[in-house]
Amino acid sequence: MPSIIFPQWHDKATGFFSSSGVKLKEAKESAGTFVDEVTKDTRSNVAEVAGRVGTMVKNRWALLQQPSTRHAVQDRLISAAATTGVFLRKGLSETKDKVVVGKSKVEEVAKITAQKSKTILTDIERWQKGVASTDVFGVPIEVTVQRQDCSKPIPQILLNCADYLVLSGLNTPYLFKYEGEKKVIHQLISRYNQDLNASVPEGTNPVDIAALAKCYLACLPEPLTTFELYNEIKGARSSIYSMRNILKKLPSVNYMTLEFVTALLLRVSQKSLLNKMDVRNLALEVAPIIMWQKEQRPDFYSQYLNQISKSPSKKSLDPPPGSVSEFDLLADDGEAIVASSPIPLDDGTPVDFGAIEVVQLLIEHHNAIFTDANETVWR
Repeated sequence: MPSIIFPQWHDKATGFFSSSGVKLKEAKESAGTFVDEVTKDTRSNVAEVAGRVGTMVKNRWALLQQPSTRHAVQDRLISAAATTGVFLRKGLSETKDKVVVGKSKVEEVAKITAQKSKTILTDIERWQKGVASTDVFGVPIEVTVQRQDCSKPIPQILLNCADYLVLSGLNTPYLFKYEGEKKVIHQLISRYNQDLNASVPEGTNPVDIAALAKCYLACLPEPLTTFELYNEIKGARSSIYSMRNILKKLPSVNYMTLEFVTALLLRVSQKSLLNKMDVRNLALEVAPIIMWQKEQRPDFYSQYLNQISKSPSKKSLDPPPGSVSEFDLLADDGEAIVASSPIPLDDGTPVDFGAIEVVQLLIEHHNAIFTDANETVWR
């Protein structure tokens, strides 16, 4: 069945399509015109920019080609290179100086370490083998006398100490009482262990020299009076005649050295008004290092021989000035004391009154006891 189309709608549709076609045609023409214009503007802009860039490059290149500009650039490059070279040379110089300083410090430390190592190894070797071939301390007295080049059968170290004290130290207060400077005594011990004929350094404190002599005597493997004759000598302390006969049993080196040491102590006691050391005080200080038993050797001085592995305590090294001696602290008033018996103190050190009386007798009656000995002559 054919469709029925109303006349009014037919006319409107025809008019709509006709107007739409006209509008589409106009839009197409407008868009084409717009695109043509944009393309033309773009081409114009690109050409303008390219021209400006080219002009700028030509101007800069022309500027660089000018002699003044070229010299300025070269100067700047040379200046920059010179500055860089200065910095490099300065850096290298500082580095070299630091290397030299570091090398010097390393060499210094190496030398110190080598010296300490050598000293330690020497001490270790000495104690492993007993004593070194040049040692004086801790060596039997007869061995020391055999080694030295001296006409007297007395250790050279004692001769040197005595000469030094007689010439410049007899008036020194508390001679043979104070223990001296530990560091100085260590140095003197090392000096004589390296050279048994070494001289006493000038300017040394007489107290240190007296302490050195005591240290040498205390470090002997056997006391001057010997272990064998200890009881006989101690028993003869009340008789000059008996003491004279007993001492003749001593070996020649021991006898001559004992005579020499007690002669020195006699000289010191003759200056007691100045040095405060009379015969009794000297006997108190020296008896324990001249005469002792096997179980009672003076350990304090022996510590100097082992200064690497064992250092003396500060208490034993630095007694306060004016301190009371062990003899003054033995007993309360009225307490009976047997003079011949050792009395242990609080620190375990026995005081042998018999030995003290023996040394006191040897000092006071030196010339009467050592009648057949060569008279000691001081320089």
